[in-house]
Amino acid sequence: MKVLFIGGTGIISSACTALALERGVELYLLSRGQTTTRPPPPGAHNVRADIADTAAVERALGDLRFDAVVNFVVFTVDQLERDLKLFKGRTSQYVFISSASAYRTPPVRMPVTEATPLQNPHWPYSRNKIACEERLTRAFREDGFPATIVRPSHTYDRTLLPAHGAYTVIDRMRRGKPVIVHGDGTSLWTLTHHRDFARAFVPLLGHDGAIGEAIHITSDEALSWNQIHEQMARAASAEAKLVHVPSDLIAAYDPRWGESLLGDKAHTMIFDNTKVKRLVPEFCAEIPFCRGIDEVLDWYDADASRRVVDPEFDQLTDRIIAAQLAARPHA
Repeated sequence: MKVLFIGGTGIISSACTALALERGVELYLLSRGQTTTRPPPPGAHNVRADIADTAAVERALGDLRFDAVVNFVVFTVDQLERDLKLFKGRTSQYVFISSASAYRTPPVRMPVTEATPLQNPHWPYSRNKIACEERLTRAFREDGFPATIVRPSHTYDRTLLPAHGAYTVIDRMRRGKPVIVHGDGTSLWTLTHHRDFARAFVPLLGHDGAIGEAIHITSDEALSWNQIHEQMARAASAEAKLVHVPSDLIAAYDPRWGESLLGDKAHTMIFDNTKVKRLVPEFCAEIPFCRGIDEVLDWYDADASRRVVDPEFDQLTDRIIAAQLAARPHA
């Protein structure tokens, strides 16, 4: 197969790139060539262009046609419209990377399936993804554009800690300071290692059964946020001193953090992966978070330059915790 990835070096896409090459895909990576964290692996054709510059992309691609095109970096309808024009007649499949945060939030019933309505009144990021899905579905129905929609949930690699504040949270744990967990910490969350995501994703490329379909790809493991933070502390050889703070209080101090909670992480999300397993019968998520987080901490601890502490976030955490404890002096 001849496949084009737009991106290809991000958290999700880097694992898909590696696995596609391993499985013999003739892979083209279109990017500006500016990444240093995850450089493209040998074996891929590197195409230098900015996807926002349509003329430059057309020159770079020439008369190339693809069995599948995957754009990992479409976030708005305007960007999608550009791709609809650019890749019409150039590919047999166009894969849009959406988000499981597009599902109705807060959820009405569990587990979430692909038939769950799309509605997120809290997070503009999710609403933009929903609008893209609606436009792409219309292009498939009205014009026969060969669309596939893939919805990842919280997918991570060795560089990504699943906590707002990133390494600063680990630094606080290692210094014996408390860290914030939203709500009461018992809502369940699904974390998916990027290599597990790739095991389901790559077989969908060129798959006739995926055309016109929306499919989410997640792990089957669900952990509470208390457990997630306890696993992070264990991997960091530290103690988890957790302070539970309502999400709306966090939002009052930091609206961006609050959006990501109220529009996504504050609610239990468990996914039914029957659909992707029907399309890819061999798929099984193999990396539990207890193994994945060890990989993450090994990466941070291997290089001091990666252990970046954000003093503003550190101070914000202290202020929020002080406000929570003042409101609940016996907590």
